[in-house]
Amino acid sequence: MKNLILLGPPGAGKGTQAKLLLDVLGVPQVSTGDMLRAAVAAGSDLGRKAKEFMDAGGLVPDEVVIGLVEERLRRDDCEPGFMLDGFPRTGPQAERLQRMLDGLGRAIDHVLLLEVDDEELVARITGRRTCGACGAIWHMVFMPPPQPETCSCGARELKQRADDNEATVRQRLAAYHDQTAPLIGFYGDQGLVRRISGTGKTPAEVFAAARVALGIAGES
Repeated sequence: MKNLILLGPPGAGKGTQAKLLLDVLGVPQVSTGDMLRAAVAAGSDLGRKAKEFMDAGGLVPDEVVIGLVEERLRRDDCEPGFMLDGFPRTGPQAERLQRMLDGLGRAIDHVLLLEVDDEELVARITGRRTCGACGAIWHMVFMPPPQPETCSCGARELKQRADDNEATVRQRLAAYHDQTAPLIGFYGDQGLVRRISGTGKTPAEVFAAARVALGIAGES
């Protein structure tokens, strides 16, 4: 059984690494960000409440998130294991998760910590653009569209997410350092933290280091 937490600041590449690890670990990515954005898009009560905090760069309250996570971990596809992406983000969430897993007779095996300098994170996040027509994701510096402000599908609908502006990104980073970074000590005391530096590295280079850190370097 492989139960993994992906920990790191916004923009560090947790979602990208989760997708790369899917094949080698054979367990699902459980992304609270994806679940919350889906709720926002659906316009549900939960989504509207979450949107207020997401647009302001704050953390979504525990009562909005915890129920979603517990319900997801009880699904059959999480029986072999799971990769938590975006949860826990605070000490109380980590403690609640531990009690939840104790009740399920499970435990966290690894906490993969992706560390990236703040200034690189600001450049990464503020440069992201999404095509409103086809959903393709571009980056104005690292992976620019084939023509200025134009997607490869031909649509001139490249948009920046509301919470990807610099002021909001810096608020999100401040929230991470204040509320989430202390989890490094919480899980470090349990001997679970596997540190990976992502500063100046490509996703492939980070993935290679993650496989080594998780002891799966020799697997296909």
